[in-house]
Amino acid sequence: MAATHRGGQATTAARAARRRAVLHWIGVHALAVAAALFFVLPFVFVLLTSLMSDQQALTRDLVPRTWQWENYTRVLDTPGFLTWWRNTLLYAGLGTVLTVVSSIPVAYALAKFRFRGRRLAMMLVISMMMLPPQVIIIPMYLFWAKEMDLAGTLWPLIVPMAFGDAFSVFLLRQFLLTVPDEYLDAARVDGCGEVRTLLRVVLPMAKPGIAAVALFQFFYAWNDYFGPQIYASENPAAWTLSYGLESFKGAHHTDWNLTMAATVLVMAPVILVFFFAQRAFVEGVTLTGVKG
Repeated sequence: MAATHRGGQATTAARAARRRAVLHWIGVHALAVAAALFFVLPFVFVLLTSLMSDQQALTRDLVPRTWQWENYTRVLDTPGFLTWWRNTLLYAGLGTVLTVVSSIPVAYALAKFRFRGRRLAMMLVISMMMLPPQVIIIPMYLFWAKEMDLAGTLWPLIVPMAFGDAFSVFLLRQFLLTVPDEYLDAARVDGCGEVRTLLRVVLPMAKPGIAAVALFQFFYAWNDYFGPQIYASENPAAWTLSYGLESFKGAHHTDWNLTMAATVLVMAPVILVFFFAQRAFVEGVTLTGVKG
């Protein structure tokens, strides 16, 4: 009798544990679905509105009565839109390459070299991260516009990226701290110099961190509005998508379907880049800062 009673209690406890596990699973996934809808629904609204007619846009109808795919053709045919695309690709693509190439040696030196003033150099990098760009915009504009005569172009935004970026240096330095020194010592014993060690040993192991930095920089340049407004606003041929979209919205302030279509075209490349590179991005961000 006692054994049967204990067996019944164990069965009841197991059922209660399974019930709690099921309820926990339902609760967690319900919250995940709610969070996903919170982020996805605005994009779905923009996408559906971009496929509506001008008369239906921003009405109570949430689904297009007729799917107006020609809205995207009309946006692409807008004078200057493809030029904005080209300028944005140049700014984001070339700027990302220059930032990564120039930041890797600095981050490697701060992470793996021991030299006098190393802590001071790291403090300067962190200080530069805390410095708002608006503080130095006036002297920088005077230099690029008056001294270098590059006003009305994107070069004042691209050229400085060849000298590194404080945030990129910091992020890469934190990731490179996770690379074991034993690998570097073994390469040096085999006769590799510092440059060869960096290229053959460190870079292959730092791919996730480099991918994270590249994505951060690409997203920043793609969405940058402040820089093109300062340097390129006087020359429509040098506008980027972020700045040109503001002009497009002003010209089509009543055509919300076209405005939403232009917005989708601006957002789509960034979403696709993150979709295909998210594994490396998440890995790079997760491993950054484990040491140091």
